[in-house]
Amino acid sequence: MDTLLAILVGVLLSAGLYALLRPDLLRGVLGIVLVSNAVNLLVITAGRIGGGAPLVDEGASAPEAPFANPLPQALVLTAIVIGFGFLSFALVLVWRHFHETRSLRSDRASATGQPPADRARREAGRKASDAAE
Repeated sequence: MDTLLAILVGVLLSAGLYALLRPDLLRGVLGIVLVSNAVNLLVITAGRIGGGAPLVDEGASAPEAPFANPLPQALVLTAIVIGFGFLSFALVLVWRHFHETRSLRSDRASATGQPPADRARREAGRKASDAAE
């Protein structure tokens, strides 16, 4: 089972990094989500000692069998909440970028605040008005 989880972590991490390297902003946000889930799964897999619950019977001094470590579970729960907040913030930034540039690409052409087609039309209009004067 641990081998299967390790392979799943590797697949999620590689898919997330591939999506992060693409120039599309939505794929970048998807890559962040995939990498976050891969790291959460890795922490849970690494922190799991046994299959039991982290509970000790009343009156017992130590558990009878290996049990799951509650610390990684708490850390992953916190990371899920923080990841959801970051995802919401990133989607708002992508939405704002789309309304400013009418493009979901993160290349230099959209970094000026205008889509390339609108910028070319405005420059052509400026040149035509300068020629008319």
